[in-house]
Amino acid sequence: MTKRTILAVVGVFIAWSILDFFLHGLLLRSTYEATANLWRPMDQMNRPLMYFVTLVFAACFVLIYGLLVGKKSPASGIQFGALFGLATGISMGFGSYSYMPIPLTLAWSWFFGSLIETIAAGAIVGTIIKS
Repeated sequence: MTKRTILAVVGVFIAWSILDFFLHGLLLRSTYEATANLWRPMDQMNRPLMYFVTLVFAACFVLIYGLLVGKKSPASGIQFGALFGLATGISMGFGSYSYMPIPLTLAWSWFFGSLIETIAAGAIVGTIIKS
């Protein structure tokens, strides 16, 4: 793995961790509190596992971009991030809504949150890993 790839993985991981804090920890806090019966209590959440999952997801995102995107640039990174975000946002937001009794507003929030996070990640990876 090159230094740029490792740097991109770290950058995406940090960006997603920060954005997740704002989205889930601040913006959606009242929604999660209103649907507390669906979630584990805070003291039972497995934070190391959450960070591990985010790290693996970031590594996969960066490696897919690095290995499969031909022309590497900030613009292609953003396009890749937008397409990736559309796929993950639909899956996370509305896929979850289809089988979980979550509010529709939460499905939309997860969709747009995923889209914003992956576009940001695309900008990061496209800036760090260039042709």
